[in-house]
Amino acid sequence: MAHTVSITVNGTAYERTVEPRLLLAHFLRDTLGLTGTNIGCDTSQCGACTVMMDGAAVKSCTVLALQADGSSVTTIEGLASDGKLHPVQDAFWEKHGLQCGFCTPGMIITVVDLLNNNPHPTDEEIRHGLEGNLCRCTGYHNIVEAVKHAANAMPAAEAMPEETREHAHA
Repeated sequence: MAHTVSITVNGTAYERTVEPRLLLAHFLRDTLGLTGTNIGCDTSQCGACTVMMDGAAVKSCTVLALQADGSSVTTIEGLASDGKLHPVQDAFWEKHGLQCGFCTPGMIITVVDLLNNNPHPTDEEIRHGLEGNLCRCTGYHNIVEAVKHAANAMPAAEAMPEETREHAHA
């Protein structure tokens, strides 16, 4: 039996009819065509599917689209604004915090959440904050450098997109 959900994604409201078992990851990719959210494991181990939901990072392979009804979701596509990369995206570029790019969207969303909660984390706090995201290419050194670069390049209030901040505090 299908249900109707209303989900705001990257600032745009969507209303769609979905099957009860549809995962948020598949809703974003298959229903809305936002393929930046990657699916790597379907078991919440890799973090490639991480998105912001109501101001917190969640693994979208563990959330049903029905559970996101009424929520505000930000994907990797929603971080850049006015043609300018989000500071975390820019830091990953500047510090070579990516190689193949498969884990990068989830990693960046996780870092945005990390910096929202801890604007100037230590190396140990960064590594702990990234524990739920796997990268098979980089060895994490450049990712940690990218997080530090982003932390120094932006005020804490800039970490989360404005529409997500407003929804998270409503």
